[in-house]
Amino acid sequence: MAHNTSSDSDDAIDKTVKIFPYEKPVHQILGGGKVADILLWRDRNVSIAFLLGMTTIWFLFEVIEYNLVTFLCHIFIATMLILYIWSMVANILKWNGPQILETYLQDYSYFLHLATIFHIRSNQILRTLLHISYGIDLSHFLLIIFSLYIFSVIGTYFSFVNLLYIGFICIQTLPIVYDRYKEELNNLAGHIIMDLRKKYRRIKKKYINKIPRGPVKDKKIT
Repeated sequence: MAHNTSSDSDDAIDKTVKIFPYEKPVHQILGGGKVADILLWRDRNVSIAFLLGMTTIWFLFEVIEYNLVTFLCHIFIATMLILYIWSMVANILKWNGPQILETYLQDYSYFLHLATIFHIRSNQILRTLLHISYGIDLSHFLLIIFSLYIFSVIGTYFSFVNLLYIGFICIQTLPIVYDRYKEELNNLAGHIIMDLRKKYRRIKKKYINKIPRGPVKDKKIT
């Protein structure tokens, strides 16, 4: 009876599995504010602008093979020419000149917010990797090693620009997909984790448990 209970528990889908282990909404997990609105496509105009901008940059550097220094110089040249012509026409026709510095460049809250989120998430990832590297959880350690190896293999087939663009596409699509299909994705994650646990138990039974270990010495109580 105990064996049947164990097998039933192995076949049961873990309903507590969540891709984001938080009770908060996805908008709050992403930090809220403008960045979360853009990633969840709540501000469609800005999200589309970011997507078109990144696609244009990817096309210039990867397809046309534009040089970065040349690209930046051409951008500054075009911007300065446009501002100069705009200012000259505004002076002649008595219009208001360009107010870009007063309107856009002073509003750095978006970039500060984005940098803060990146800093927080990077620290969380580093803490998690360090915790797993201590060998506390062997299954997670092997999973991270395998995942990093897969990413290293994938990196040999893609350039750095392509990887950045793919990462950007994932950032702009995965959060909104998870926000809309949360239950379905959590159920899928439960199935995957169930299969991984089964395979890990088999590997542990066949190989890991057969690794010879030294005798455990009792600590002396002083």
